[in-house]
This record gives sequence, structure tokens and C-alpha cells, in this order.
Amino acid sequence: MKISVVMPVLNEAKNLQHTLTSLKLTEQEELIVVDGNSSDDTVSLARRFTKNVFIAEKGRARQMNFGAEKAEGDILLFLHADCELPEHGFTLIRNILKNTGVAAGAFDLSIDHPAWRFRVIAFGANLRSRITGIPYGDQGIFMAKEVFMEVGGFAEIPLMEDVEISGRLKRIGKIIFVKPPIKTSPRRWLTEGAFSTTLRDWSNVLLYRFLKVDPERLARYYRDIR
Repeated sequence: MKISVVMPVLNEAKNLQHTLTSLKLTEQEELIVVDGNSSDDTVSLARRFTKNVFIAEKGRARQMNFGAEKAEGDILLFLHADCELPEHGFTLIRNILKNTGVAAGAFDLSIDHPAWRFRVIAFGANLRSRITGIPYGDQGIFMAKEVFMEVGGFAEIPLMEDVEISGRLKRIGKIIFVKPPIKTSPRRWLTEGAFSTTLRDWSNVLLYRFLKVDPERLARYYRDIR
């Protein structure tokens, strides 16, 4: 099964070189980069790695939906620009989606920083995702393209698109979490503070999921960190 890696980007020139270099593609994978009108060298850098570079309206959900429409693969992997797949990640994805009753999958999370507090944060995030069955976008959500089309893609909201689609996916099958973990940048925790970032992220999910707070309102308190 061919895998289409869909990567939404916006002003990611600092991270993109490392991310795309680490992405070991074969003839059975394709890379689709969807830019939300970056003002830096993101687009030119992405074009060194793939011909499938597109410009779309800003908004992670919109960009991922756009990329999914362009995808030729049987499987869609939505990968953030500051995340690195584990070794044999593509093989793990294919094996998971062979299982009957699986709607989608995502990786456990690790944070690319040696400090103990980041290991604690990652442990908590993985425990939370396994208990709730809800992955965050930086865990590398993947599914068959036909499943993505069946559930109607991502809701084009400014925040919580990963949580929102998880609810619809769980109605048609299981969401499986995979080890070894995906590696993500610590930049948000380093910029905003490890405790405050974690508390804010968990609070946003609770407010959206259980109190039905409008994502537009939640997005006002979510800084764009690059």
C-alpha cells in the first residue's frame, strides 16, 4: 500500500531541512507539502525534496484536507513539520492498518530534549491518549484514504481538528497507538514553559470535548510557535 505523507507547513524553514532529510522515502511513499503562504524559505526548501508542494489557504485543517485531495496513496499520514518518524515507521503503519476493525492509528510521543521533565510530559501525553483513544496531531495520525473520505476529512476549525476527527473515527473502528514513538520538537514547551503549555493543552481538550467551547475562542490563547 502506498503511503502519502501530508505535511502542512507555515514558516518552517528552521525545522524543515532536518525533518525532510530524516524522512526516508521509497517508491512506495510520496511527500505532499502544503504551505499556508509562508514568508520565509519554506516553499523553496520543500521543493528540494518533493515536486508535490502546494500553496493553500492558511489553516492546518484546510491544508491537510487540500493535501489529502492531491494524495495518490492508499494511506494518509499527517505529519507535522517538527516531527520525526521512528525507524521503520512506514512498515509499522502498513501493519497496523491491515488489522480488521482499525479506523486509524498514531504514534506514541517523545520530546526531543534530554531533561527529565520532558520525559514526564511525554509519559502523561501517552497515558492520556491511550485512555481516551484521542491522539494529538503531533503524534502522526494515519488512516486509509478511503476512511478519511468516509468520515469527511478534518473539520476546518482553527484548533482541535485532531480531537474532532478522532471522535468520528472512533465511531467506525479503533484508533491504535504505536511504539516506538514519534519524536517531536520541544520548541513550544521551551518557549511557553513546560508546565503552562501542558496545562493549557489538556485544558483546551477538556473545554472543547466536554464543555463544547468554540475552537475560535480557544485559538485566541494558542500562540503560533516556530
